[in-house]
Amino acid sequence: MALLGIGLLVVILGIIIGGFSTNGKMEVVGGPNIKWKKNPKQLVALVGVILIMVSCFVQVPAGYTGIVTNFGKVEDVTYEAGLHLKAPWKEVIKMDNRNQKQTSELECFSSDIQAVTMTYTINYQIDKESAQTIYKTIGVSYYDTVIVPRVQEAVKAMTAKYTAENLVSSRDELAIAIEDVLVKSLAKYNIQLISTAIENIAFTDAFTTAVEEKQVAYQNKLKAESEAAAKITAAQATADANALLQTSITDKILMQQMIDKWDGKYPTVMGGTNMMFDLSSILTQK
Repeated sequence: MALLGIGLLVVILGIIIGGFSTNGKMEVVGGPNIKWKKNPKQLVALVGVILIMVSCFVQVPAGYTGIVTNFGKVEDVTYEAGLHLKAPWKEVIKMDNRNQKQTSELECFSSDIQAVTMTYTINYQIDKESAQTIYKTIGVSYYDTVIVPRVQEAVKAMTAKYTAENLVSSRDELAIAIEDVLVKSLAKYNIQLISTAIENIAFTDAFTTAVEEKQVAYQNKLKAESEAAAKITAAQATADANALLQTSITDKILMQQMIDKWDGKYPTVMGGTNMMFDLSSILTQK
């Protein structure tokens, strides 16, 4: 439409600028012989004609669908990628049906009212066959009109079901829950959700510090419990060994240990009136 209007304007200006002229000769009784005067300025009109011709063609890029409008009214026909001939007063809106990616930062709250900043990415595309319907009902700004509010709603609603601490450990579970909600909500608008990703989850500095301190305390507790358990295990093992040794010792074993350690000498026996007898020598003589 823009080229058509410019072309018509240029044609009119060319005609006005070129103008009409007479040759001043009276070839016919009653008046002069009127004819066009050749004027280089009339080339402006030719430029206008070219612009009008150009407005009769439209190029639809690959990955786009052309939506044809006639003075603002959407027609039933659509154009695939390529060069198309059309009426100069018709306009073609190019709808992108390729895979598109958008990343946004969202402010949320956990179930325990902790502020959470989430970086969330989605990959999406419009249904090619529904491009005309999307343009009629939503327009070309369907991302801002439909997708952004649905993403914010899904992310905030699902995040509010987890405590701040569980958000980190349940990150994959949270991502799946958000994606399930978005797939259903965007399908109502003929928008296909290809994939999503939670790029980052950030908390306030105070909460992060508190979690780190709690983790350190927990690790110290585990270490102390491990050391205590090791000591108890060692003491128990020693007690078990002693008990086993006591139950396994008999009189025969004690006698055998005494015989194994005897050096072959009998003890010396003391008698009355300070007399001493060497039992080993007496037994030997006997």
